Amino acid sequence: MQQWEIDKTSVEQAGQSLFDFSVERQDVKTLAAHLPEESRCNTTAVEYELQLLKVVATGWSISFFMEGNPWREQLAEIFWKLIHAFSADLSETTGLMTGHDIDYFQTLKDRLDMYVAALQDKPEMSEPAAVIGPEFARLCGNTDDVFTVMTGSRMFILTVARVKDYLGSLVID
Repeated sequence: MQQWEIDKTSVEQAGQSLFDFSVERQDVKTLAAHLPEESRCNTTAVEYELQLLKVVATGWSISFFMEGNPWREQLAEIFWKLIHAFSADLSETTGLMTGHDIDYFQTLKDRLDMYVAALQDKPEMSEPAAVIGPEFARLCGNTDDVFTVMTGSRMFILTVARVKDYLGSLVID
């Protein structure tokens, strides 16, 4: 793994890279496409919630893996500002197409709060994905479907691992 020193410009680049990763949809589409036929899930809802989970897990990972790091706040701020701008554009476009006001950023904040609350409600669970998967399935309206639970857990695990690896490649003074 290559490491590089980070400065203000590099923190901005890191924030942009994490933003780009969080909104990239290929893994979302892949996970949704690989749901088995016996799953009773609404694939549109699953795909929508997967994208939300990916963004939330990326932001959560920044805070979690950079605990105690002086660049943590700046990187998190850059990431969430980019997400906010993206959300505003998406909300406006979606609102024009549907005729309904949508606040995508508020939806992301609500999901973050829900996932954090679920983790706090089950402190005995040592593996966060074991909490996130069922919460994800609940948000998809498919609480009892093991395939939906596993898909949410998989997205969380993959996202957290990629962010952890990326952050580990940075040398932050």
